[in-house]
Amino acid sequence: MINLETIQAAHDRIRSHIHRTPILTNRTINERSGVEIYFKPENFQKIGAFKARGGLNAILQLSEQERYYGRSLGPVTTHSSGNHAQAVAFAARQVGTKAYIVMPRTAPQVKKDAVLGYGAEVIECEPTLEAREAGVQEIIEQTGAVLIHPFDDDRVIAGQATAAKELIEDVDFDLFFDVIMAPVGGGGLLSGTALATHYLSPRTKVIAAEPEGAADAVLSFKSGKVEKAPYIKTIADGLMTSLSERTLGYIREHVTDILTVSDAEIIAAMRLIWERMKIIIEPSCAVPLAALLKNKDQFAGQKVGIILTGGNVDLGKLPF
Repeated sequence: MINLETIQAAHDRIRSHIHRTPILTNRTINERSGVEIYFKPENFQKIGAFKARGGLNAILQLSEQERYYGRSLGPVTTHSSGNHAQAVAFAARQVGTKAYIVMPRTAPQVKKDAVLGYGAEVIECEPTLEAREAGVQEIIEQTGAVLIHPFDDDRVIAGQATAAKELIEDVDFDLFFDVIMAPVGGGGLLSGTALATHYLSPRTKVIAAEPEGAADAVLSFKSGKVEKAPYIKTIADGLMTSLSERTLGYIREHVTDILTVSDAEIIAAMRLIWERMKIIIEPSCAVPLAALLKNKDQFAGQKVGIILTGGNVDLGKLPF
């Protein structure tokens, strides 16, 4: 189980390899929403996404273990549509080992190019979870690589928890957040956010947001078992993965609610941040703000922290 000491150790481990991203506010967005919003822009993070935190924490722990035994770290592998792929490639480069990344052929080219730029090898597959997992298994059998799962790994979850830890520590007021929001795909960030909030700000609610076109987490949250989305069709390419038993357990214990939004609402929120905050975010990143704007009455007058998850967007394929 992940406790506060686990999260603190993760933060200490990765601190020298990451940016402590700032806290941003925007008067226009606050006025439109009726909410006091504090954004944590992980699009400014190494690799352009929060995923650097979890990938580094997992691989640096492997490196520590290998050094203890006097060995060099062998290859690592993962499957990802983009940001976790970059995180593992980046972290592998930091420790001087090889990374094999299985990516769906439909993943944004900008993300594939970034993975290659970090020195990893990209193996393309069909855009299904089964194809991704089969590709990783083949690499493990051929190379002996260690799997760094995108979210079903406590080392990854503890690394992702450091974003919420910083958010809670860095906002300068004497009270507390009423709510912290994060998007949910496989649930690694949401699990880490919920755990960090539980330990550091227990009066704060954690509310997740999910695309209607990949709405498995809300079903799993209600039923108590891992469910599949009724259909997969969303612009938020980073949130198409289903939860695991591990992440569902953390989420059901520490998350208050999961809200869903349409692609049109995601695009509107994404455009609002581009126009008013002058920063680049990807569609998955806009999902929590879209959910807040859709449910303004639920959040009216509250202090809300939102983790902006990443900015790795294909500039040639903007939805506006």
